[in-house]
Amino acid sequence: MAKEKSGKDSITPPDNAIPDKKVFWTSKKLETVVAILLGIATLLSAWSSWIGSLHSGIQSINFTKSNNTSSEGTAAYNSSLQMYIADYMVWNTLCDYTSDLELAKAEGNEVKVKHLEEQINTFAEQSVSPTLGEGIKWMKENNMTNPFEMPGISEKYFGEAQKKLAAAHELLEEGQRDNTKGDSYNLVSVIYSLVLFLLGITNVFKNMPNKVAVMLIAFFLLVFAFIYMCSIPLPTGFRQMNFFEFNK
Repeated sequence: MAKEKSGKDSITPPDNAIPDKKVFWTSKKLETVVAILLGIATLLSAWSSWIGSLHSGIQSINFTKSNNTSSEGTAAYNSSLQMYIADYMVWNTLCDYTSDLELAKAEGNEVKVKHLEEQINTFAEQSVSPTLGEGIKWMKENNMTNPFEMPGISEKYFGEAQKKLAAAHELLEEGQRDNTKGDSYNLVSVIYSLVLFLLGITNVFKNMPNKVAVMLIAFFLLVFAFIYMCSIPLPTGFRQMNFFEFNK
């Protein structure tokens, strides 16, 4: 009689056996994510470098304009100062002639009075500037003794120079702001370069957790750099199509 077989033909796994876990990060999936991040980081790095160079160019232009405008303002101020001094000397001369005229009237010397009146009229026509003439008119209408006390007379002499100097200062500040913005974009480019470096060395690590850790660090740096870049203003009047020229 044949001996009966004991047990089963197939081997039953023990009750405490642990089934295989499903792995989320596989080598293929990690390589795909790294490739995508590399492409994004490369494009953003190129963009940041370009905008930073635009800021640097605008900074140089503003500094040059500021220097030229400042020179024009200084020249205008020196010219206005000379005009002011000349008008003051003219006014002092008119005061001297007026004193002589009053003295001649007091003496009753009609010949001298007529001569001084003609001299004053001729001198005033030839030497009194429009600004000084306006001051003298204001002085007579308000019973004042000095035309240079007229309100706003300083702006009439130095107004144009002050405008140019103020414009030069504004251009200088704009250039300094562009310099700061350009430096910020350069910093963003450095962070993007660090992201590219970390993504590039991901495959150097043999252990999958280490690869994932390096990739995540690069990802968070990429997000931080992008948010920081979006907070930096673009160059004034920036339009992408302005930088493309087509033959007409």
